[in-house]
Amino acid sequence: MSLCSICPRKCAADRAKAPGYCGAREKAHIARAALHRWEEPIISGERGSGTVFFCGCNLNCIFCQNYKINHSVMGIEADEETLCRIMLDLQHQGAHNINLVTPAPHVPLIARTLPLARQAGLTIPVVYNTNAYENVQTLKMLEGLIDIYLPDFKYVSAPLAKKYSDAEDYFDVAAKAIAEMYRQVGNIKLDENGMAASGVLIRHMVLPGCVDDTRRVLDYISANYPKNVYISIMSQYAPTRDDLPRPINRRITKGEYDRALDYAISKGFENVFIQQRNSADLSYTPDFDADVIFDPIKRA
Repeated sequence: MSLCSICPRKCAADRAKAPGYCGAREKAHIARAALHRWEEPIISGERGSGTVFFCGCNLNCIFCQNYKINHSVMGIEADEETLCRIMLDLQHQGAHNINLVTPAPHVPLIARTLPLARQAGLTIPVVYNTNAYENVQTLKMLEGLIDIYLPDFKYVSAPLAKKYSDAEDYFDVAAKAIAEMYRQVGNIKLDENGMAASGVLIRHMVLPGCVDDTRRVLDYISANYPKNVYISIMSQYAPTRDDLPRPINRRITKGEYDRALDYAISKGFENVFIQQRNSADLSYTPDFDADVIFDPIKRA
């Protein structure tokens, strides 16, 4: 790897010598690989999603629930053979899919590994679970390899994105990235068992005091995607530190979440997942994971 330009940071790190902005080095590290049963129902199903948690993240969210792994090196070093073996093992355990979490710093490795995994017998869908702060040209390396894109759409507001994630250009970058994902795989298509076989599912986590920005995110999705696009509106936010600034030093209120859901209904979205309120609890974050519970949106 030469000077790194994989993500929009273009930090120009020589990751063979020192980590990039994301904290990742030349060799990928996997902090955890296990079945996870608390994603959206069309992702987790009954047997669970085969999550692979990579170390390193190109955002610097001050409220990150995976902070233990996102800017540190832990777990096992993974080359193509190791990653391939992990994927096949998760398939053997019964995973409905392979769920690559925070994969952006490791796209070249993933692009090299997936054809090998398919040749070795991987038959289940592959999910790219991302913060959406991605280079379009990097995403093009994955065309034909990724079945399901699971992007977060965090902000429209540049000041919020700068304050909370050190990414003032987040909206412009994420909007283009999600458009590229949708170009590649389109809307969610379900298999005969009601599980996602391919497509894009857009996630948005409602932040305390930020419902106005949630509305702007939903406005953008409504204006640029069909009404049957799959979206997930999450209530799982929980403060991870005692020194977080207001208003993100608290959980979202029922009123805030209800306003977000009411707005989604008013926009006419047809495929929306919502979360039960008990998802906003750090006890649901064991081993770098956030166990959360999703339901289809209830319509009046």
